[in-house]
Amino acid sequence: MDNYFYLSLQRVYSFKIIIVKLTNCLQILILVLSIQMSAQAQTIHRTDVLVVGASASGIAAGLQSARLGAKTIIAEPSTWLGGMITAAGVCAFDGNHNLPSGIFGEFRAALYKVYGGPSKVATGWVSNTLFEPHVGDSIFKTMVASTKDLLVQYQLQFQSVIQQNGVITGAHFINLSNQQRVTIFAKQVIDATELGDVMANAKLPYDLGMESNTITGEDVHKGPSNDMVQDITYVAILKDYGKGRDCTIVRPANYDPAEFDGACTDYYFDKSRQKPSVDAQKMLNYGKLPNNKYMINWPGYGNDIYLNVVEMSEANRVIALTKAKEQTLRFIYFIQHQLGFKHLGLADDEYPTKDRFPLIPYHRESRRVKGLVRMDVKHIAQPFNTPLPLYRTGIAVGDYPIDHHHKKNPAAPQHLDFYPVPSFNIPLGALIPANSKGLIMAEKSISVSNVVNGTSRLQAIALLIGQGAGSLAALAAKQNTSAENIPVRQVQSALLQTNAYIMPYFDVPVTHPHFDAVQRIGATGILKGQGVPVSWANRTYFHPDSLVNRKILEKDLAPFYQMPASTAQYLLLSEAIDIIMQMAVANKMNTANATWKLNNKAALTAQIQSAWVKWKLGYFNPNMPLTRLEFAKLLDATIHPFDLKQVNHQGQFIE
Repeated sequence: MDNYFYLSLQRVYSFKIIIVKLTNCLQILILVLSIQMSAQAQTIHRTDVLVVGASASGIAAGLQSARLGAKTIIAEPSTWLGGMITAAGVCAFDGNHNLPSGIFGEFRAALYKVYGGPSKVATGWVSNTLFEPHVGDSIFKTMVASTKDLLVQYQLQFQSVIQQNGVITGAHFINLSNQQRVTIFAKQVIDATELGDVMANAKLPYDLGMESNTITGEDVHKGPSNDMVQDITYVAILKDYGKGRDCTIVRPANYDPAEFDGACTDYYFDKSRQKPSVDAQKMLNYGKLPNNKYMINWPGYGNDIYLNVVEMSEANRVIALTKAKEQTLRFIYFIQHQLGFKHLGLADDEYPTKDRFPLIPYHRESRRVKGLVRMDVKHIAQPFNTPLPLYRTGIAVGDYPIDHHHKKNPAAPQHLDFYPVPSFNIPLGALIPANSKGLIMAEKSISVSNVVNGTSRLQAIALLIGQGAGSLAALAAKQNTSAENIPVRQVQSALLQTNAYIMPYFDVPVTHPHFDAVQRIGATGILKGQGVPVSWANRTYFHPDSLVNRKILEKDLAPFYQMPASTAQYLLLSEAIDIIMQMAVANKMNTANATWKLNNKAALTAQIQSAWVKWKLGYFNPNMPLTRLEFAKLLDATIHPFDLKQVNHQGQFIE
């Protein structure tokens, strides 16, 4: 009996040992599995350029960067490309119709191909180019698919930047589809978010709201600085489902038609409100799209709303933005019920959302970085007469007027005295944060004043700002240096190779055979243009067929060569040849092995006469006065002033 009891105890003890061993093995197994799961739960990528946000700027930046040979990743929280142009439903281009620069021109040409030409997209009176958002998204995705070295990572929500010794070297994200952590390291990061979230997380200095005159010197905003931003809009895309259909939505909570009194002449009772100038149908035709759809983005007692969500967390933004959706739902009900357009309903073939709303709202304003330079309204209104000639550093062009939306915020100034402005360009230094490395700014977060943001915020120019940012990032990454070290002219040259404008010249379009020459000479300031405010499509003229005014040239050529004084009114070809030869000597050019015989006037004249035919410039006579186009082409071809003197980010020549 005792032996039996003893054996039983031994068995129990052995069993306990086995249990302990199994437990230890299980713990080890769990530890190994947890390590493996942890490794699987965090994905790490390394690339040359990281673009945070597939906004209008973000998609253009990614395309341009990759096309320049830099490995590029775009990290986007949604499943759409194009930001405000597509995901927010602002699918009617404001401005740049006459400046089809770079990727904007490429995108517009693709729209023409889809719909059958320019006339097929001129469907609404707010723009020359209107289109369905999903078509825009598909075009961008086609462009991405055909671009080597470009990877788009969808559903990645930005969390935080990675900094090493003060340099931004990447960012952390959460994959919204599986909640896994994603880390992307990069040589250059571009903040192309809608509200400048990367910059804010990195704690870079920035502005938000309106600045006083004492800060900007613009003499436009008369009051003190404040944190007010422009009204935002949750756009809606309505579809015509045909006569007899009733698509009227459920009456929204707190609906009162008086809220929209004055939106159109069909409903105008409160005479204290500004009198509308359009009836209901014309109001809708404002944003009429192809295929019987309508973009509902109406500022006059419509669906604009004042919400300042910029400094909120992402979760709090989502909550606050429900108010913007509710505003638009009330306006839709007003259109359907009060104005009688029951057959118009939210489009069922646009957005992959349950409520058929766009994926994001239309933010008109963001944080604005404190950059190497700051563009204010004087740089637009008088670009050739400011202390800092920032026009020489242009990387994107625009022609839209300064347009601010503040009607829904009674506390905001309602009568800002805007300057009349011509077309303009954006300086490269506005994309580069001051005293920070590794980050380049794009979209609405570049270094401009609040007033200038009223035009630099729009769709076409946002694409072009992004293209400039992508050029800068790719060049910096490939050269393993900081963005501020890349020469301005190098970035501009990369853009010109893609049919992008660096100067906003209306009368020498991208299709002109000497477009590049005029762009380069224009950027030197040797031949300056004339800016003219022209309502909703402002212009700057180069005046290619005008004769070269000799007196003006004496002043503008001075940084390169001091011309002898003369009483002659115009520049003759013979004197221009003398100037070219003397410029070569003054700038210590090597003339011995040059293509052009810069040390022999007779030989050089013969060369130019031969080239004149190839350039298709027509009549040739050494004693004839030169047109501005002829002189621009001649200078650009022989002496290369664009490359002869580099410029810094302030637009000053580097000696």
